[in-house]
Amino acid sequence: MDISSLNKLTYYYITLLICKIFCHLKKFLPSLNPSEDSLGYRKAKHLLRRACFSYSKNTLDLFATLTAEDAVHELSNEPILFWEHPYDPVVNSESGVPDGFWMHTENTTPQDFTVGHFRKKAIISGWWWYNAQKQNSLKHKLIFFLHSCFTLSKHDGVPKSSYFYDYLRLLDFYAYDLKTLAKKITFDNSILYYLDNNTNNKNNPNENYAREFLELFTILKGEQIGEGNYTTYTESDIQNAAKVFSGIKTKPLRDTLDPDTQIPMGYVNTGQHDTADKIFSSAFDNQIISGQSTEQGVIQEVDDFVEMIFSQQATAKSYCRKLYRFYVKSEWNQEVEDDIISPLADLLIANNFNLIPVLETLLVSQHFYDEDTINNSDEIIGSIVKSPIQLISETINLLDISLLNPEASAYNPPSTFSEEQLNFKRFYYNFAYLSFFTSTALRPFSPETVAGYPAMYQSPSFDRNWFTSNTIIGRYKLIECFITGQNKINNSGTNIRAYFDSVEYVENSGNFSLANNASTLVTEIADLLYCESIDSTRVTYFVSILTDGLEEYYWSSAWTDYLQTGNQVQVKTRLDSLFTGMLNAAEFQLM
Repeated sequence: MDISSLNKLTYYYITLLICKIFCHLKKFLPSLNPSEDSLGYRKAKHLLRRACFSYSKNTLDLFATLTAEDAVHELSNEPILFWEHPYDPVVNSESGVPDGFWMHTENTTPQDFTVGHFRKKAIISGWWWYNAQKQNSLKHKLIFFLHSCFTLSKHDGVPKSSYFYDYLRLLDFYAYDLKTLAKKITFDNSILYYLDNNTNNKNNPNENYAREFLELFTILKGEQIGEGNYTTYTESDIQNAAKVFSGIKTKPLRDTLDPDTQIPMGYVNTGQHDTADKIFSSAFDNQIISGQSTEQGVIQEVDDFVEMIFSQQATAKSYCRKLYRFYVKSEWNQEVEDDIISPLADLLIANNFNLIPVLETLLVSQHFYDEDTINNSDEIIGSIVKSPIQLISETINLLDISLLNPEASAYNPPSTFSEEQLNFKRFYYNFAYLSFFTSTALRPFSPETVAGYPAMYQSPSFDRNWFTSNTIIGRYKLIECFITGQNKINNSGTNIRAYFDSVEYVENSGNFSLANNASTLVTEIADLLYCESIDSTRVTYFVSILTDGLEEYYWSSAWTDYLQTGNQVQVKTRLDSLFTGMLNAAEFQLM
């Protein structure tokens, strides 16, 4: 063999080796290829935590047997509203009777009260939350995500509880259709009021809604290339967008219904609309939207404007980055940007901004389940701090805590509101909303600014904003509140109308195989509660809580004695301490 042939052979083998190495490495690059095997417990817990607000042991057992694709399809089914319509069961101080289903009257116009709207808006959020934690559905969590995209604060910026109710129904109706939602939200009474479009007219333009629509709701700020000039839009574009939105007003009576949804909406005051043509910058290829003078013409202007914004790749990428931060991880590298976010953005555009194909692709992917990392460990799973909504929902469902039943319908209203229905209001409004959520910096649908909750956008902390020196007490006191049945967050001592019986749970839930064995019990509780299995050191630590530092036979003896005598003093004290320690551990604060 001559030198030339040897060199060619060497080159061939070196090239082959390089290709093999590249292929090996490529296996561990971020991948949207589907995870194909049955989920098993670890990945089933991960999917259920990320895709919805809660899961039970029974749900986990079922989903562990499914493939990722089948599991996501199951979660994509249209959810049931167990509690159909919110109501206010509290006696109105002016009328002397409960306001009841205050938004449902024969002519669709709600009764207008001068008292109680703060409570009523909170009750509506409780209506949404009850349905969200009652079932495993992709849609409920997606609604909260959409709220973070089209943000309002129901308390600071929405005067009527009925406006807020319509806003939630609109998010539900268009939960999977981003583009249409962006069009319809422009006529939502809550948004119009909150972002000052009521004052936007041709003679006195108000740019607030236009600015937030571009900067926060859709395309977002690109790199700044000059004063008032970004790669995605310019100040001139904001001014012209405000002209598109001019004359769109709230309708306090709620008697103008959207023809597609039958949800009350605002209206167009054509006399206050700027009918001139709107000329946009080079960021939008100098597109011109023709000025219109009729109501349908103004609606068409909004339609053309939204289509223009959503024709931009930057808009699709902005939503996919938000989706990634919400469902996967708060930060990512260029490989994830190239291999995950960019293809998802292309998919979003190809499906006309329908979210279902994008979510299904992401939540089924190898990347989502850590299967594209070399050690298949903690790149994604367990990388996000739970929001307060996630924390309370999981606590209730995993511990089988019975909530009071508020379920009722305006179409078949009860003659009187039961004590149980009143007690649900007391649990959610008095305890969860005013105490727990307030102390943990997440009153549902009431962020402090139009930018939303810091955990969802504020670099570099992102979701770590949920866990701070200001919120830690509320988070750590939650399990104590359920164990005692008392509000321990503000030390009011008030009855929260919900209770966790640790002894009953361990004995009769069916979740544990060997209650009298301390190590087995701790391991099985950890497997249910935590993202990852715990090592022997952590098992030993939690066992020491259960046994009060004594040998394990202490617990076995105490449990046997309880079964024989019915005296639960010893076992309840130890189990309460164990569950307090395990739910307040770092492992349960993460998902």
